[in-house]
This record gives sequence, structure tokens and C-alpha cells, in this order.
Amino acid sequence: MKASVPFKNRYLLSTLLVSAVVAVLIHFPEVLSLSDSFEREQLFTGMEPKDVFNEILFTFISLLLLFGFNALIFHFNSPLVRVTGWKMVLSFLLTWAASNLLGQLFVWLHHQFDIPAIDAMVHHYLHPLRDFIMSSIVSGSNYIFHLIVRQQRIVVENEELRTESLRHQFESLKEQLNPHMLFNSLNTLQSLIRESPARALDYTQELSRVLRYTLQDNDRQSVTLDEEMQFAEAYIYLMKMRYEENLRFEVEIDESTRGMLLPPMSVQLLVENAIKHNEISNRNPLTITIRTEGRTLLVENRIQPKRQAPAGPGIGLDNLAKRYLLLWQKEIGITADRGLFCVRLPLQQPDKNHERVNH
Repeated sequence: MKASVPFKNRYLLSTLLVSAVVAVLIHFPEVLSLSDSFEREQLFTGMEPKDVFNEILFTFISLLLLFGFNALIFHFNSPLVRVTGWKMVLSFLLTWAASNLLGQLFVWLHHQFDIPAIDAMVHHYLHPLRDFIMSSIVSGSNYIFHLIVRQQRIVVENEELRTESLRHQFESLKEQLNPHMLFNSLNTLQSLIRESPARALDYTQELSRVLRYTLQDNDRQSVTLDEEMQFAEAYIYLMKMRYEENLRFEVEIDESTRGMLLPPMSVQLLVENAIKHNEISNRNPLTITIRTEGRTLLVENRIQPKRQAPAGPGIGLDNLAKRYLLLWQKEIGITADRGLFCVRLPLQQPDKNHERVNH
């Protein structure tokens, strides 16, 4: 995901800032004692400014290492990772152990290479408490940062979804109301008026349903399969009137799936896609099958390519695939095998929020 790079950059900047602030604050008693010679002699005997500077520097480096260790093991710097309670507990315990080992390493370096450090007894007594504080800050900061970037990711995805939904509605409107579509519909209606006024009335009603569904102020990002099929059936009726016996449909929908969700106008898009890209004639009638298979909706047809590629803009399968990824992080299946073109749409179980909106 493109947004992951900025998230990681912010994670690095945040760890640098937190590490610097905590490194100073955790040695604040020693820093204050530098300005009071009496207190320095009483509490931190023999302490020099360079000792305090080295302690702060090593604490800063230790905190960066602890943040890096957590990022490597638990991936707190990724907005895609799910953080659970046991991960936080494990992060705290491992960070505490690592902090203790780093403290012992600093003491060893101090004794082996005479690196400046504070030797006062009270300072050594404070080490376990400081390890606990550092571990709490590292684990807590990681969790807070993860919540922030996760929320930002949700906001970004919602905005992308809203933009994509608006684009989809706009493209759908153009596709349904383009002059070619209206011209064909009116031609069909004119023929029906002469031949069969009763069928012309039915055709007008179905055309009205299609246009109303397209034009209505509907900002929902998902609809039930039952709602989608009601709209698709109206669209199918118009197409069958136009192509008559040369266009056939086989619909088999499991009643238990009618309450499940999919993006609006998905079925209509696939039916339109099949009609647009395949030959439909007396010699080559086209059959489109719409059926459910478990929690999946299948729309399939024999591949009967037209001699000339269709012209004009369309929503496209890419748009539908992107909406699925943005809505539910799922992929649609597209196969063209043994002369059969098939698109598989995962059906999503509705949640309580969707039920409340529909009610």
C-alpha cells in the first residue's frame, strides 16, 4: 500500500523524538544534581558532566534499539498488522528483558574500556526501576502510535472509497444516460408501441426502474444481493426486449444469500460487460448465467468475441475489483477458460451497522 512508507517514516521520527525526551527525563535527577555540588556529593559521589552525558546517550541509543527490536518482531510500524493483548504483554516482557541486558552491557563496557559512567550506588539501585519505565514507555508508545496510524489508514481508505464510489456513480450515470443507450431504448420503445402497446407499457416501467436506480441519491457503498438482483432484473428485461431470443439468461440465486452484500450495480456491470464484448445474433445467441455458489456470486457466459472491439468509456472490471479491495480487502475472481468467461464475486455477510442503516 502506498501509504505504508509515510507511516514508517513517521514511526522513525516519533521514536527518535520519544527516545531523546525519555533519555533526558529518565536521568533528570542526575542532570539537576550537576548544578548542586552538595547534592551531587551526597547522592552521586564523584559524578562528572561527561558521566551524565554518556548515560543519557546510551539510554537514547538503547531506546532506539528497543523500538527497532519491537518493529522487527511485532511490526508496530505497519498499519496493516493487527495488535492483540498478548502481543502487547509479550512486547513489554521482551523489551524489559532486552533493556536489562543493554544496561548490563553498558556496565561491562564501563568496566572493560573505562567508558565514563555514573558509579554512585543510588544510581545502580535505580536501574531496575528505569528498565521498567523504559519498557512501559516503549511498549505504550508503540501501541499508541499503531492506533494513530491505523486510524489514519481508515480515514485514508474511507476517503479513497468515497472518491471511488463517486467516480463509480458518475461513470454509471454517463454509461446509462449516454445518447447511444437512450437512442436504442427509445427505438425499442417505438417499435413496441406500434406492435404491442401492453409490452411497451411494461418496457417503460422497467426503463423507469433502471433510470431511477441510477439517478437516485444513493450514497451506500454496499447493497444486498436481493436489492441488486431487483435492479439487475429490470436491466435484463430491457436487454431481452432489445435482443429478443438472441439473448438468454439463466438465474439461480440461493435464497439464503439474498441478504448478503456486494457493491451496488455489480451484477448490472457484469451483464453489460458480457453484452458489450460478445456477439449476439441469430447465428450466435448469447446465454448469461447468474448463480450463487456458497458465498460467491458467479456471472458467466460463452466467449463469442465481436469482430470489432467495443468503443466508448465503461466502468470496467478494474473499478469493481478496486471497490472490493477498499470495502472488504477481498479480490474478485476472473477466469477465461475453455471458451467460458466467468467472474466470481465474494458475498459479504452484513454487519449490525448495515442492518441499522437499512432499517
